[in-house]
Amino acid sequence: MLAGAVLVTGVAGSGIPASALDPAPGVSDLTHDIDQILSDPRLTVAQAGVVVKSAETGEDLYSLHSGKLFIPASNTKLVTSSAAVETLGLDYRFSTRVLSTSKPGRSIKGDLVLKGTGDPTMLAADYDALAAKVARSGVKEVTGRLIADDTWFDDVRLGTDWTWDDEPYYYAGQISALTTSPDTDYDAGSVIVSADPGSAPGKPAKISTTPPTDYLKIVNKAVTGTTTDANIVREHGTNTVVITGTVADRYEDWISVWDPTLYTASLFRAALAEHGVRVHGPTVRGAAPSGATTMADHESMPLSKLLVPFMKLSNNMHAEILTKAMGRKVSGQGTWSAGLAVTSAFAQANGVPTARLRDGSGLSRIDGLTPSGIASLLVTLKGKPWFQTWYDALPVAGESERFVGGTLSSRMAGTPAAGNVHAKTGSLTSVSALSGYVTSADGEPLVFSVISNGYLSGSPKDLEDKIAIRLAEFKRSTAVDGASVLRVNPPAGGDLECSWLKPVQC
Repeated sequence: MLAGAVLVTGVAGSGIPASALDPAPGVSDLTHDIDQILSDPRLTVAQAGVVVKSAETGEDLYSLHSGKLFIPASNTKLVTSSAAVETLGLDYRFSTRVLSTSKPGRSIKGDLVLKGTGDPTMLAADYDALAAKVARSGVKEVTGRLIADDTWFDDVRLGTDWTWDDEPYYYAGQISALTTSPDTDYDAGSVIVSADPGSAPGKPAKISTTPPTDYLKIVNKAVTGTTTDANIVREHGTNTVVITGTVADRYEDWISVWDPTLYTASLFRAALAEHGVRVHGPTVRGAAPSGATTMADHESMPLSKLLVPFMKLSNNMHAEILTKAMGRKVSGQGTWSAGLAVTSAFAQANGVPTARLRDGSGLSRIDGLTPSGIASLLVTLKGKPWFQTWYDALPVAGESERFVGGTLSSRMAGTPAAGNVHAKTGSLTSVSALSGYVTSADGEPLVFSVISNGYLSGSPKDLEDKIAIRLAEFKRSTAVDGASVLRVNPPAGGDLECSWLKPVQC
């Protein structure tokens, strides 16, 4: 059974009894109630860390295992996102350009270059618009090659510690400076594969992709049935997608592509052809030659707006792209190591003395953050001039609008935490986390961090919710009836954030 205590020095096992700290009655009641929540048998073999602080003074109101390193999952994005805003600025935009290696006319006697800087918001329609601009300039043919320039970042596509069986899925897509998203969730480097029923039972299902592409090799083994029980998987290390099972109604999945650079180039080449521009040479990967001139360009939304899909939907690819973008800006190297050095320095300077960062998203199980470090960071960030924009991008408990509630849309609805708690979720197998902000019943702003590692049965997300609700009910001088927080049902989705369970809507 877990036990907590008031203040850092009152942590269970410290030898200092909570009574010796003589807390105010409301704080004492809070300690008792959180201890009761954490006595849940699911945590018997697990480890939980919890910190609650005053957001105004930094005072510790509750602390359990505050200084221990936990696998934070997507709570890592709290550090990555804030470091990105500090480093790149809210006005930061990604650019994508089309360049010519010779003077454009009806014919480009040389190569055409598509150069990216990592924009995760580029859609097939945006590449079509770039192709249309080239065509409107009068170009009808390119005698040379189509060069896909992804050199703004390095060519390391996957995180060092990411598990290989995650690789085919959109939430572990490959990172490239030249990439494409299939929809306005902006899951960079992925394609939506859809299966619809065929003409009659037993007939092959109809398969389509969004966007339409021949970059994937579709192997359709699915048949029309009376129920939908289908599976869509990309074979590891290839662009072969196998669809199996039965389809009665539309079934779709978001699948990552192998090599988003060449995938993007294939979309752009097809768009050029649609607009009457023929490229005679092959598609190759390379750097734009010195002196190449810009024919068309596209700029992304500013980071201030990108924060919304990034944080609300816990977009892993945004985190990794921003990590490499930070490295590129600070040291001229679009690498994980350069970007993580920036993030780590930011963390150290803003209340996180202990951190082990291996990626930007939290997919790595080698990532390590302490509840105390996360809570201290949350306190420090309130003093940043850009805080309000960043805070507004956090998921909001119980808000059904997807781009408001995000991964907390279905959690804590109808409680004092609804519309109150702004927090970042985190989920991996046997890892769950919730860290953020809540205003108490007294109107006092609080920060909290709750992380659980190593549980074997049943996600403890409902325990996170109970703690957050209890904090929304907290009064320093008056005890509260804790019964309400003990009736919270487990959130839907089990071990995974709803954003990882497409096409489920958060």
